[in-house]
Amino acid sequence: MIGDYERLRLRREDDLLYVTLDDPERRNALSPQLIAELTSVYRHDWRAAGVRALLLAGAGKAFSAGADLDHLRALRDAGPEENLADSQRMRDLFLAVLEQPALTLALVHGACVAGGCGLATACDFVLAAEDARFLYSEVRIGFVAALVATFLPLRVRGAHQRELLLDPEFLPAARAVEIGLANRLAPAATLEAEGRAWAIAILEKASSDSIAASKRLMLDVAGVPLRQALDLAARVNAAARSTPDCRRGVAEFLETKQPPRWRE
Repeated sequence: MIGDYERLRLRREDDLLYVTLDDPERRNALSPQLIAELTSVYRHDWRAAGVRALLLAGAGKAFSAGADLDHLRALRDAGPEENLADSQRMRDLFLAVLEQPALTLALVHGACVAGGCGLATACDFVLAAEDARFLYSEVRIGFVAALVATFLPLRVRGAHQRELLLDPEFLPAARAVEIGLANRLAPAATLEAEGRAWAIAILEKASSDSIAASKRLMLDVAGVPLRQALDLAARVNAAARSTPDCRRGVAEFLETKQPPRWRE
């Protein structure tokens, strides 16, 4: 799966996969090609290949400046079917990131705008460099951040959703952490190293099977009526008890009074 890409760089280190947006001259704008390449990468079953975490970063001065302007110009005269097809390609990218069973981290520096901000938001965790700036700019140009609005509630509460989507101003990294859009801050110079250390710390103390099942459950119960959500959760809970990881975890805890170290 680690092959040649024109707009991405992939690097594997043990059970970690580094994915780098590699179009720095255009500030990693989400061109159709970059969207297609990212979708292909995040749709892949990386856990079956032994990868337990994907770390996403951007080359150059910015994480991602959002939509590709040349592509936007081409869409000005597009018809409904063409516009829908284009929107569905972005939908497929966000879905691939959200449904990737492995742990996903976004390492954000510089500008993180519109669709690029959505890409980071779709990851499980966001580590923001101190120079990072987040912006959902869609309403500035008469557009709607419609796709992002469906999963932004998984990260921030209602008042902050309105702040982000209706009042388009750059959000400094510290404010992004304060409202939950990002999880942690790091110096720009050590962003990758701190992202790696954070991913490893999680993978050492958490079962990857449990991470994948928990991610899937959180997506499946979002917006579902309470009783239906609890019924689904009960089935997931029961199924987890018979998995090898759960059996190992319970056995080791009963024997040693310590949970397993999962990254060996």
